[in-house]
Amino acid sequence: MQIISGTAVAEKVIEECRREIAELTAQGRKPGLAVVLVGDDPASRAYVRSKDKKCRDLGLHSVKLELPATTTQEELLAHVRVLNNDPEIHGILVQSPPPKHIDEAAIVRAIDPAKDVDGFHPVNVAKLALEDPTGFVPCTPLGCQRLLIDAGIETSGAHAVVVGRSMIVGKPMALLLMAKGKGGDATVTVTHSRTRDLAAITRTADIIIAAIGRPHFIKAEHVKEGAVVIDVGINRVDDPTSEKGYKLVGDVAYDEVAPKCRAITPVPGGVGPMTIAMLMANTIKACKQSEQR
Repeated sequence: MQIISGTAVAEKVIEECRREIAELTAQGRKPGLAVVLVGDDPASRAYVRSKDKKCRDLGLHSVKLELPATTTQEELLAHVRVLNNDPEIHGILVQSPPPKHIDEAAIVRAIDPAKDVDGFHPVNVAKLALEDPTGFVPCTPLGCQRLLIDAGIETSGAHAVVVGRSMIVGKPMALLLMAKGKGGDATVTVTHSRTRDLAAITRTADIIIAAIGRPHFIKAEHVKEGAVVIDVGINRVDDPTSEKGYKLVGDVAYDEVAPKCRAITPVPGGVGPMTIAMLMANTIKACKQSEQR
């Protein structure tokens, strides 16, 4: 059984990014990423900190904009407009979820699609569906696809079952797996919380992408012998034996599922590290494409 290390593949992606940044720097260009955080959600703050740290480590131009929870919709839109017009910024990311009074969809639509390195703007969603390579793909599903490719998992002709239908992971993941070419050409079934007899469907899968946001949801009964399982879930569950009082687990009951698998990602250390690595790659792509506009 192969354990697919997201940490190792993410390092590989980061090294590729480092080389590309060196080439761009030699040409007098520097990719720039702006991350906007509204409010003080601890998990969001930790994500923003790690993104900023990775940017600085790679030598990207990094702008971290931390706004109070009282920031209005109009104030946030004004910040987005400034970043849209800043030639030093190639990628803009507004950390999700914002406070409840903010209309997140409107903020996403306000970001210049050419700077939408999260891949959530309707233009980029359409480009993914149309298999237009100039679009930006959401970082987590893009990272999942890269893990499959690097692990030597053949997706062409395989039956892939995506568990979850969010715009962040499930839907873009299905489109990526269906697309023509490397890491694609799969036959894809999308399942979700309303799917009847889920286990009967997932047991037919050669590849399962678990992205439903429920701890240990996928059990041994959901998986056939020799399947490949990519666990996107990061769930915090109570653990009195841990120093922090909690531990991170995936959407897959790893201990009972892993023995049946040909390959599986762990949590932590699987999909998680890939998300930030692909964000860096998307930012570099945005910088390169900005010269062509």
